[in-house]
Amino acid sequence: MSFWHARFISPDAEFGGAPLVRGEFHLEEGHGKVASATLFLSALGIVEAWVNGRRASEDLLTPGWSAYEWRVRYAELDVTALVGPTTVLGLALGNGWYRGRLTWTGGSAFYGKELAGFAELRVRFADGHEQVFGSDASWAAGPSSTMSNDLYDGQDIDARRYDASWLSPGFAAPGWVGVHELVDDMAPLEPYIGPPVRRQAELPPVGMWESPSGKVILDFGQNIVGWVRAEVAGPEGSVVTLRHAEVLEHGELGTRPLRSAEATDRFTLSGGKDVFEPTLTFHGFRYVEVNGWPEGIAGLRAALSAGGGLTAVVISSDLRRTGKFETSNPLVNRLHENAVWGMRGNFVDVPTDCPQRDERLGWTGDIAAFAPSACFLFDAKDFLRDWLRDLALEQEHHDGMVPYVVPDVLKHAKAGELPVPDTTALWSDASVWVPWALWQAYGDSRVLEEAFPSMVSHARRLRSKLSPNGLWDRGFQFGDWLDPDAPADQAAQAKADAHVVATLCAFRTADLVAQAARVLGDGAAEAEFRNMSMSLRAAFTKHYLTAGVIKSDCTTVYALAIVFAILGESDKQFAGRRLAELVQESGYRISTGFAGTPFVTDALTATGHLDAAYRLLLQTECPSWLYPVTMGATTIWERWDSMLPNGTINPGEMTSFNHYALGAIVDWLHRTVGGIAPIEPGYRRILIAPRPGGDLSWAQTSLETPHGLASVRWDQADGILRVAVVIPEGTEAVLCLPGAGEEILAGGQHERAVQLSGSTASAPAMRG
Repeated sequence: MSFWHARFISPDAEFGGAPLVRGEFHLEEGHGKVASATLFLSALGIVEAWVNGRRASEDLLTPGWSAYEWRVRYAELDVTALVGPTTVLGLALGNGWYRGRLTWTGGSAFYGKELAGFAELRVRFADGHEQVFGSDASWAAGPSSTMSNDLYDGQDIDARRYDASWLSPGFAAPGWVGVHELVDDMAPLEPYIGPPVRRQAELPPVGMWESPSGKVILDFGQNIVGWVRAEVAGPEGSVVTLRHAEVLEHGELGTRPLRSAEATDRFTLSGGKDVFEPTLTFHGFRYVEVNGWPEGIAGLRAALSAGGGLTAVVISSDLRRTGKFETSNPLVNRLHENAVWGMRGNFVDVPTDCPQRDERLGWTGDIAAFAPSACFLFDAKDFLRDWLRDLALEQEHHDGMVPYVVPDVLKHAKAGELPVPDTTALWSDASVWVPWALWQAYGDSRVLEEAFPSMVSHARRLRSKLSPNGLWDRGFQFGDWLDPDAPADQAAQAKADAHVVATLCAFRTADLVAQAARVLGDGAAEAEFRNMSMSLRAAFTKHYLTAGVIKSDCTTVYALAIVFAILGESDKQFAGRRLAELVQESGYRISTGFAGTPFVTDALTATGHLDAAYRLLLQTECPSWLYPVTMGATTIWERWDSMLPNGTINPGEMTSFNHYALGAIVDWLHRTVGGIAPIEPGYRRILIAPRPGGDLSWAQTSLETPHGLASVRWDQADGILRVAVVIPEGTEAVLCLPGAGEEILAGGQHERAVQLSGSTASAPAMRG
């Protein structure tokens, strides 16, 4: 918008941190019927809006979390059906990310101490006349039924305080006060690029029991993100308390991984039938401990039988599911589903590391690893474009440095145990790797155009960090974070030399920026970053490569070197053999962390060791992708052994059971097992190259590409591989089956059968 009539308004009293603000106006006469009514809604904090007593939308946690210093988003809502001759606008405010607790440092209100709401209603009449009404100093503020609210700690609601009449015309009540306009510049207001957060599903409990200590515990059967809606009747003033956690330990709620997050909601009953839904918070949980339910476990059981009681509400940014995958192996299917649920739970406005403990930050390394997987599972383009806008703003105000987290609250929180932030491999590389993943998935050059200044800025700053020998061998690095062989309390201690990893990541970043420059027709930038990548290759070869052996001689460095294509052909084949040896020596158990895990199966596949890749995939002993599945996981864990085989939680302070980064294996599942990969960005040309292996007798994969549905189903039996393919009209595919030559397929349905002979390990793999 070029200008605004409304202003951010803040209540003149606190009201427990969840105030209500309201205003009302009359429609002008003589202009005919209302043709349209649009509500522009925002807040410093989070806001829910009502128009004449009805919710303005189903959006949640509006306006989300952005780099508030420079950008506050607004929602644009069609409320034509809600306005009337007299119209009441009501806003409920919560602390959210703006003023609530953030990070493990215990601090809050990092962005500001005052909550504020913003609402501008633009009504257009049949004759073209427009009437504008919005939040200003004439509005009033009062208390809500929410006594306290925090994203980490939960929400306290007292049903005795609820009074719906605040949304009625002419309302006035003791205790209501005035508001004041904030003098803040309105320039930071920007529209959403990504989708809003909304309810996605509701889950009933699948089990209920008393724990050894006598606590009532409910199991919702799936680790989710959201809250529990309670429908309850009981004595006035009695309190029902719900405490949330992801796992059980020794039969009790496993709350230690939450660290300081209370994850507890409290509902005070009115004496009648109450419905509580704590929409000013969210939790990551599967299990809920219930205290104070009227008549205890018997009363709760009766309420559930009657269709009420407690229901888990799943929330997420409203992303359209695009990619699906399934095989003959139930454990692999559950692994894939765990990645889906992990993404759903961590894509709540910001791509977070985890959704449950006192963190929930937009760690750049996690999404750098997972972006290709995210872009297949869901239409994540606008969600990640929105986040990249914040990344660029943070970077712009940090002298080109991409911070560890976006939005960068750590600069306010002063998390002293972290090193002084600086450009860091994989984490800072998100500024390049994420937009490149979007380009490959969607073929929309606008993504690269928007991100290119940020990509260039990061690459140039990275170049300034190189030593005179051409290596990135100075400064702090996270390296191969969470190597499974590292001590529980030393997450950065890895087998892979951190500076070898950094130099490899620097090479990939320079190479991708050069490719992006070529796409955008920027010849000077292409030459600049092609030269940078060549210099990095030369330095890597000189200092880190000796007779084919890469310094630190471990799985991660070989995997990265192979997939990033820094090696010549003979060194690549040596690296592939050495990688396969190391994987075999590990008993086909995982030996990589955040840096190596997304690439290890691709590296094996690309160098003729598909069988080893499958053995790594199908391993069930810890550490492995399937070990958590055998332990009942329903999301991806942060650590390979977040839960130890004896059923106790990993002793490390940093232990999450919903942490999608290590789920990046699903990208390989989609492309190599499933057989769908882009040859050209956006799948205008598609590689159909399924590679059967392991004990899988069939697999099926589908993707809603920008051009339509692509799908592959393969079955193998009696030495015959049968493949059924659907190609979107207007595109073409290259079909590459084991033992057969390439074939060009036009849009439509196709079926083929080939004789399998021996290993398919030499089949190609493609990665964008």
